Amino acid sequence: MISVEKPLAAWKGKETYEGEAIDTLTVIFRSGGCAWNRCRMCGYRHERYRDLAAEELSDRMRRQVAWVQANYRDDEYRMLKIFTSGSFFDPAEVPPDVRDTVASAFAGKLIIAETRPEYISSDAVAGFIAGIDDGSWDQPLYVAMGLETTDNEIREKCIDKGFAFQDFIDAAGRARQGGAGVKTYLMMKPPFLTEKEAIDDMHRSIAEAAPYSDMISMNLCTVQSRTDVERYWKSHAYRPPYLWSVLEVLLAAQPHVMCDPVGGGTVRGPHNCGSCDRMILDAIRDYSLTGDRSLLRAIAETDCACKKEWEFVCAREKPYCMPLTR
Repeated sequence: MISVEKPLAAWKGKETYEGEAIDTLTVIFRSGGCAWNRCRMCGYRHERYRDLAAEELSDRMRRQVAWVQANYRDDEYRMLKIFTSGSFFDPAEVPPDVRDTVASAFAGKLIIAETRPEYISSDAVAGFIAGIDDGSWDQPLYVAMGLETTDNEIREKCIDKGFAFQDFIDAAGRARQGGAGVKTYLMMKPPFLTEKEAIDDMHRSIAEAAPYSDMISMNLCTVQSRTDVERYWKSHAYRPPYLWSVLEVLLAAQPHVMCDPVGGGTVRGPHNCGSCDRMILDAIRDYSLTGDRSLLRAIAETDCACKKEWEFVCAREKPYCMPLTR
């Protein structure tokens, strides 16, 4: 019997692909750890194997692959979304033989794999595609990068991401040379931005990232444990984005932008007052799957006491002050 080990997380869901909502499996593999290890909002940077020899690291990660195969039937999902503690294509974090194991185990799936741009090479991408492509998909692999914002100053000062917009553009080109598509993750409201600055940043970033992206997903900043953002939040120096802000961005976005509000409606996640949160969260998730903005528009036109609060915050919050609300 093959020894198995549970990944950090695994769950089923749905995602829109070429106009169709398809079944997905998202897996977060524990790995050798992110080499950058400095992003202010990321809690997964702590979830790593420490001081393992390369052979043992490979064995532990292959056990996680075996766990996924043992716990999810092949016919339960068509898309596999792969995350690690950092970058799937970093050979020090995910050994090449582990990538080969992943390719063999999930051949025939539509795969989205997240990585930092510096680890994308056309050869590595082409090699992985050769292992997963059985003809089921015209584009079997999308390389996903956490660009977060197209503004270099915000990315460095607010997030400490360690690369520039041009690095992302260059990496997108290498991914395409290897035969992959590109998925871009943007982040709404990293620390140190006012609510209005965060809205404006997403409007601009979506427009500027679109020419280099086949898919765009807007992640909403949440307060994860053992992060700089948590420290700011506990000091009342950070508030996650209002859901009203998310509605404004999605209604204006071209092209379609996916959004899954993790932690939505909680104090550590994107939230309004609590009364209107569930209604808005449901509308956002419906839009992400269908691309139909009609429900978003209807929700945006409804009234709630916190809507005036949000409007006040957008108009009056200053970049040199603490957040006006919690």
